[in-house]
Amino acid sequence: MNTATTLPRGPGRNGAPRRGAAWLMLAGALLLSACTTPLDPRKDASLQQAAYTTDRPVVRPTRSVSSFSDSLMCMDHMLRAAQVPTTLITSKQVIDYSSRVPVAAKDMIITSLSQMSRLSNAFRYVDYEVDIVRQDTVQNLTTILLNNNLMQLQRPALYVSGAIAFVDQNVATNRFDAGTSASRLDTGYSRNRSATVIGLEMHLGDFRTRTLIPGLDSANEVVIGSGSQGLDVAGRIGSYGVNFNVGRDYALGAGGAMRTLIDLATIELVGKWARVPYWQCLTLEQTHPDFQRQMRDWFDESGGVGQATLVQNSLIAQGYLQAGTDLLALDSPALRTALTQFQIDSLLVPTGVLDFSTYERAMRHFVTLAPDGSLQRVGWGPSGPTGSMAENKGDSTPVRTSGLVLTSTTPPPRRIDMQIENALPPGMEPTFEVGEQVFVSATVSRTSHMYCYFADPSGNVMRLTPNQVTPHSLVAANQALRLPDWLVPNPAFIMDASRPGTERVACFAAETDVLPRLPAPLQGAGLVNIPGYRTIEDIDKAFQQGVGTSGYVKSEVYWKTQPKKAQPSVAAPAAPQPAKR
Repeated sequence: MNTATTLPRGPGRNGAPRRGAAWLMLAGALLLSACTTPLDPRKDASLQQAAYTTDRPVVRPTRSVSSFSDSLMCMDHMLRAAQVPTTLITSKQVIDYSSRVPVAAKDMIITSLSQMSRLSNAFRYVDYEVDIVRQDTVQNLTTILLNNNLMQLQRPALYVSGAIAFVDQNVATNRFDAGTSASRLDTGYSRNRSATVIGLEMHLGDFRTRTLIPGLDSANEVVIGSGSQGLDVAGRIGSYGVNFNVGRDYALGAGGAMRTLIDLATIELVGKWARVPYWQCLTLEQTHPDFQRQMRDWFDESGGVGQATLVQNSLIAQGYLQAGTDLLALDSPALRTALTQFQIDSLLVPTGVLDFSTYERAMRHFVTLAPDGSLQRVGWGPSGPTGSMAENKGDSTPVRTSGLVLTSTTPPPRRIDMQIENALPPGMEPTFEVGEQVFVSATVSRTSHMYCYFADPSGNVMRLTPNQVTPHSLVAANQALRLPDWLVPNPAFIMDASRPGTERVACFAAETDVLPRLPAPLQGAGLVNIPGYRTIEDIDKAFQQGVGTSGYVKSEVYWKTQPKKAQPSVAAPAAPQPAKR
């Protein structure tokens, strides 16, 4: 008698056995038995080795900018032109009472003040704040040094106070949902949009009296939005079902919105305090809300050779490439060098690669506001790519590139702007007493090699920069060279008014390092008297002989030095007389 074991029959068609369930149970048993065996980590070595590269970001870092980054640079030049003296300033913590905007607002204020002081040296931030909860190394050392009279803390003149006044979430909301249903197909579509309002209020106060100055306030709001769009599809084929869900979402971050608000508030407060026309810096095209997005669209449209052509033409106009240069490839060493120097001068990450940040900085001069308030390209036409660029003869010849018609111009002239940074009465000749410190700054319009000299009334001339502490002569465009560098604790030299008479400081700037082409006495060490040279005119003649009259530019400042005024003598008190009896 033969016996056979059969699987239990289920309620399927014709009583067919459920063989699929049996195989599933068998596979599960094998999986459980495999889990009891310990894994060998050596078998995962190839995967773990890839972690070193997988952990790296896939995009290059970029500078954090806002709609008012150019306005901060504009304010820097405006404060320098107004000769605003250096002012010590600090700030309170910007409190977020809503707890919905977790950003470092105080550090954003410090960055804004720093960007307005790169050239003008208008502000120096006093960083001292006691936080009992979070004790760090700097705070502990500061407390120890102050208690032992080993550290001098300067009192600021101004302080910034403010708070995130409110965060109104989902002030405006728009929702749309629709769907269809059939016997074998269901569809659905949804779209949601919402807007949130953030308000920031900031004030400027007098630190000496801890009073907020009337009228020096700023109250602004910004809207951040979010949106989503989704499509659902569900279908049935026999007894099986299939579902699809496709969606797109975006959310504007609160961090970028807060940086925009803080930059705007800082410009308003500083402009009102310094009494300068700050509104001129707020009407730039770059403050348009769609500026970055529109530039991104144009960047994506140009692409490839078009980007290199457009940016190269801009670099020629700004003096980073020689006029008449043929179209260079993106990986050309000459173009990478020019891009790197342009990125350094533009406060970008110096990579030498043509990314969007570099494109936006180089091409922003060819964007303006149309009468209807929209952004438009200046001189951009429908011409197609040509693959080459016409020579730039400096005669305003139109140059056609891919999608762009620019007017090539001669690179901007090299100029040196020198100023005496001491607080002096306006309209009066600069005059100092013997022994009084003098502070001078020099700024060159194009990246150049710069050499500065000091001449006293006795006929002694010495080179101030480059020197043993600062041996490099290359100075970036529109960056202040401080003489001496009063922002470092140990400058290379201190410039005092030495002898009665006229003292002068002159700076010479050239395209390349011209020191080897100068006479031997001028090639010596800095900060020592140069033998055989007694005036600035002697230095000027040496530059003419070694470089040529057209190979450099020169600028100078002078001041009068007078003897120190005698202090009024104070009569010694009379000796006490013995009392008479």
